[in-house]
Amino acid sequence: MSQQSPWVKPLTALPASLRPLVALQKKHYGQLLNPTRWWGRSPFLFWLVGLFVGHLERRASPVAPLTRALVMTRVSQRCHCAFCIDANSLKLAGHQGGQDKLLKVAQWQTAGGFSDAEQAALAYAEAMTATPPQIDAALKARLQAHYNDQAITELTAIIAFQNLSARFNSALAIPSQGLCAAKGVDTDVR
Repeated sequence: MSQQSPWVKPLTALPASLRPLVALQKKHYGQLLNPTRWWGRSPFLFWLVGLFVGHLERRASPVAPLTRALVMTRVSQRCHCAFCIDANSLKLAGHQGGQDKLLKVAQWQTAGGFSDAEQAALAYAEAMTATPPQIDAALKARLQAHYNDQAITELTAIIAFQNLSARFNSALAIPSQGLCAAKGVDTDVR
């Protein structure tokens, strides 16, 4: 995927109200994440987005961390978001303890190695990311075979959030962070 130059310039100085989020990013990733320099123009909205994703990523979520990482990575790929592919691929590699599923997620329908529940979640992520969404009765039944209503609701929110994030970053040409490369994670999906 080719990198475009951002057409809306990133902020060089961030509002003081974002210091706690910046500190969390630096603690977790060792650096300020690229999208923060764009979201920083709207600190209140950025805090709301941060709280939303924080809730979706909580330990008590009814959606397993590996499933969350799988669908977020796949949505990132479908939306051609360089930053999101980088960040979510790193999460996926970490949650699965290796790169097997990461290297197969783009071809999940034929690559093998995904559980029925993971395949249902990935199918739902692709159907929701389509324009317009392509959610039919068969897909609903497939999801209900593996997830309860609470999990489906949160899975829907996770996929919707990732579409928001990927489309925001992709539209503004926010560049990849190089997170995977720094950790030796291969994102070449062949």
